[in-house]
Amino acid sequence: SSRVVEIQSQMSERAVELLGLPEDRPCLLLDVGCGSGLSGDYISEEGHYWIGMDISPAMLDVAVEREVEGDLLLADVGHGIPFRPGTFDGCISISAVQWLCNADKKSHSPSKRLYRFFSTLYTALARGSRAVLQLYPENSEQLELITAQAMRAGFTGGMVVDYPNSAKAKKFFLCLFVGTSGTLPKGLGTECANEEPHQAKFTNERTRFRNVKGKSVKKSRDWILEKKERRRRQGKEVRADTKYTGRKRRPHF
Repeated sequence: SSRVVEIQSQMSERAVELLGLPEDRPCLLLDVGCGSGLSGDYISEEGHYWIGMDISPAMLDVAVEREVEGDLLLADVGHGIPFRPGTFDGCISISAVQWLCNADKKSHSPSKRLYRFFSTLYTALARGSRAVLQLYPENSEQLELITAQAMRAGFTGGMVVDYPNSAKAKKFFLCLFVGTSGTLPKGLGTECANEEPHQAKFTNERTRFRNVKGKSVKKSRDWILEKKERRRRQGKEVRADTKYTGRKRRPHF
């Protein structure tokens, strides 16, 4: 459906943004679980090149029919990433990596498949580059399993969670660094309602800004952003979000 396509392209856009690619040159990206090439379309629009891997011949057939710009490879990433060291300037993956947690055959060990995937991905990426993997974990154990194997393979980084307080909009992006520990980007919708930095340390648990029913406190930045997002979904005209959205004005004397 068009809604799925829209969400898919939003997540592709966000994943590419989290890669922090250089602006002055085209890059070669790996798209893991590329499916019919929707995320690839966004990569191409941004002026970059890509190679997509997917386990489903049917999905890749759709990508071929759609005449996507990227090169396509039918493969199971649980068997590893079959590219020369340092081939890619970055990797994205939309809604795919959690499938490696499922053991389909007796011989499949999820932790081994994940380790094989991450260790060969690490090698295939250029030093200083990133992999951004959006995933739908079934539970926290799955998240821990995935993250542990990524770290074991040599990656640094961690989970970026967008809109952690929204059941619908919450998205997990595993943001991994190769050979350099960069600063982990901030998740969207996680800004503190209070701008004083000395308070930020204690307010990682966002509970202070939420009332008893778990809703964002009225007139807080989160509350405003959630309301604007709802109105956007209803197709209404809404002002763009900026760093000033929901910021208290200084009193005028």
